[in-house]
Amino acid sequence: MSDETRCVRFFGGPLDGRVQELGDAEPVPGTVIRHIHLHGGPKIETRYELGLTEHGWEYRLAATQHEPEPEPDGLR
Repeated sequence: MSDETRCVRFFGGPLDGRVQELGDAEPVPGTVIRHIHLHGGPKIETRYELGLTEHGWEYRLAATQHEPEPEPDGLR
């Protein structure tokens, strides 16, 4: 395989534009990875889903799953 087919590009979120190698394992479309950014504030978690397009492998920003907001009385 060429170097181009063994690379994946990120679209959206904090990794937008980054390109990295896929590694030795065979890529599986639909695979979701998490990127966790730690800094002085709260932890920020971003999810990316792997897909194969006519341009090659891409990780696209996936929808985030939010915990439901607790009710004012503390109950869900």
